[in-house]
Amino acid sequence: MEKSRSTEAILPMTSVKSGSGVEVAPDVYCYTNQIVNLFFIGNPNVSSDYILVDAGMPRSADKILQEAENRFGPDHNLKAIILTHGHFDHVGSIIDILEKYPVPVYAHPLEFSYLKGITNYPQPDSSVEGGLVAKISKAFPAEAIDISAHLKELPADGSVPGMPGWQWIHTPGHSEGHVSLFRKAGKLLIAGDAFVTVKQDSLYKVLTQKKEVCGPPVYLTTDWRAAWESVVKLTDLQPAIAVTGHGKPIYGSALAEGLVDLAKNFQKKAVPSHGKFVDR
Repeated sequence: MEKSRSTEAILPMTSVKSGSGVEVAPDVYCYTNQIVNLFFIGNPNVSSDYILVDAGMPRSADKILQEAENRFGPDHNLKAIILTHGHFDHVGSIIDILEKYPVPVYAHPLEFSYLKGITNYPQPDSSVEGGLVAKISKAFPAEAIDISAHLKELPADGSVPGMPGWQWIHTPGHSEGHVSLFRKAGKLLIAGDAFVTVKQDSLYKVLTQKKEVCGPPVYLTTDWRAAWESVVKLTDLQPAIAVTGHGKPIYGSALAEGLVDLAKNFQKKAVPSHGKFVDR
């Protein structure tokens, strides 16, 4: 596995929630790593086995694995990694984790060229309408990584390996192969960056984690029509709990009303007035 700049760069900011975690279900734990969330799936009262959903920021493997030990004990046993997509803040520590735990990594095949070292992601759009984070996004790494030896396609039947009762849903827009995960029991949604609960281009809101239902991060979303269709698809699931790639978990009426409003007013609330991906 080759390490690209995307595994070496560190975003020079962090949120007030960084390093903390919250249990949203007995077997779903949301951990905040700088400005991004990742998820431990598994019940520590039942087993030390767990699945990791996404792999956080660069140079964070030790922190992530320490959190796994805190939750599952010193014999914690990583079984697989599921990727919602391959942007740098969701795969930043994956190579370092795989060096210690050489487990299979499951992703949508439309993300494979970015995860096999073949194709770089489009450069973030720092010209897009938005706040300070959008403006500095030109410094964010977009290089592909190569985890070919571990990479596997998510099953065509919609099941999620190691996560009984869950289904994966193709939710493109933010990236071509973006997926979200949904469990009917409890109507629990892991949305990735299909929508988020903090306005990700605003530095103040990122740092303070002000909670609101927002569209996907503007500086990396390349297909806005597909992004809207994905939000509609997730709204139709009527989730009771949602955890997203950025921001705090959201529940009940705040989630339901926020999603409906976002789906109905997506152009106004989510799509920037200008930017290279908007204009295209």
